[in-house]
Amino acid sequence: MALYCPKCGTQLPDNADFCIKCGTKLGAAATAQPTAPSAPVLAPTGATSLKCPNCGAPISPQFGEMVITCPYCGSGVTLANAGWKGIEKQTMLPIRIGSQDRVEAKLHELMDRGLLHRHLQETSKLEEMNLSLVPYWIVSVSARTTIIASDVAVEAGQIATTAALFGLMGGAMGGRRGGMGFAGPLVAGTMVGTMMGGGGIGGGGARKSYEFADNYNFPVVALKALFEHQPRDYQFNLEDRTFFDVTKVPKSVKILNGDVGEDGARNEAKALVAQLQSEKAHRQYHMIQELHSDVNAADVELLHAPIWFARYEHQGGKIALVVDANSGGVINSIGL
Repeated sequence: MALYCPKCGTQLPDNADFCIKCGTKLGAAATAQPTAPSAPVLAPTGATSLKCPNCGAPISPQFGEMVITCPYCGSGVTLANAGWKGIEKQTMLPIRIGSQDRVEAKLHELMDRGLLHRHLQETSKLEEMNLSLVPYWIVSVSARTTIIASDVAVEAGQIATTAALFGLMGGAMGGRRGGMGFAGPLVAGTMVGTMMGGGGIGGGGARKSYEFADNYNFPVVALKALFEHQPRDYQFNLEDRTFFDVTKVPKSVKILNGDVGEDGARNEAKALVAQLQSEKAHRQYHMIQELHSDVNAADVELLHAPIWFARYEHQGGKIALVVDANSGGVINSIGL
């Protein structure tokens, strides 16, 4: 047990009669307090709240911290390599767009975009608009895609050169014999087509291998009833997330429960990321002949995201829009 000065709180040697800092005479007035641990204490598995192991004070960490220092006595609590994921896997995004007027203004910009959609929102009837807290599994996914594609520039040059060559040959043959004036170009065109189809030019001489990799924090909606609104290429602002706290959710906002497990979310994320990788490859490269993606899903976290759902009726059809109430981003739209 360490000895402390009753006046200034300075820690003192065990045999001290006076405080080495303020000079107060100690005697029986000196107080003994528990010695702070020399190394951080490991937080227990499954803990949902923490208290300082030395003084018992409540500890309020920030999300992502792995070592927390008690602001009262300086003791440390460590969460090992797993960080806060070992204590609490559920997080939430705060509501930044909470009024219906603000979200309607956002939808007005989206629906009236372009000449064909001018005044679309004004001529549509709003049937439903509500704000809910929706559970999403955030799956950490890595993907590496390898493709084999033709080099379009090289292949086009080869085709143009060969076409010009046989054009000259056809002209020469036609000029040499009057009877070949018609047959010469026809034979030359046939030879060009034969070589292009038979491998002389288009048979793979311009093939190249390419590779690209991406990492995703991919959101998978944890509610089967909302699969039609599953994000395809959308990222939540995870830097804004905090621990899930039901007391911070307005009573007017409905909290939805999920019915999709972690394994199902991983499988769904892998399939959707593979599709994304394929779409990226086809946008960037032409004449793809082979494509293969290695997709791996690792950590999973349950995120409660505030979502605006809006449904309009327009000329007998339906328009459905889903808006992230944290960032204002449009997650997806149906019927536009």
